[in-house]
Amino acid sequence: MRRRHVLAALAATGTTHGASGQPAGRPLLRVWRDPNCGCCTGWVEHMRAAGFQVEDNLVASAAPVRRMLGIPSDLLSCHAGLIEGYALEGHVPAQAVLRLLGERPAGLRGLAVPAMPTGSPGMEVPGEPDDTYDVVAFDGTGGRRAYMRFRGSRPV
Repeated sequence: MRRRHVLAALAATGTTHGASGQPAGRPLLRVWRDPNCGCCTGWVEHMRAAGFQVEDNLVASAAPVRRMLGIPSDLLSCHAGLIEGYALEGHVPAQAVLRLLGERPAGLRGLAVPAMPTGSPGMEVPGEPDDTYDVVAFDGTGGRRAYMRFRGSRPV
């Protein structure tokens, strides 16, 4: 009984943390990726470092999952994810995902970073300059718009 009161008090002050030392309460991120892809591993590590719990599903092909999630074929990259009902495709920075979860825009199906921009989370290349790229928001009717712009992992 005492432990429950202590945890409730910590939660009320916003000081609870999970076993990883990260703030508790971040939603589960389900990821589907090739087991041999190093950049996908880097992105998963980026998301975990941001406090997300990650279910890392190693698959021979993410294509069936992408179809199920409704990710447009022209926005593909190298891995797919699902968080709180939103699809993620590619090297979407954690900051964009946090904004998405904070805003929860109506009608939005997900976010994508098409291709594999240098410097995006998991695509860091020592000695190479970071690309500037858009995180693309997409809906279920073919609509797309720039959601955030990044240079590497930093918003611009």
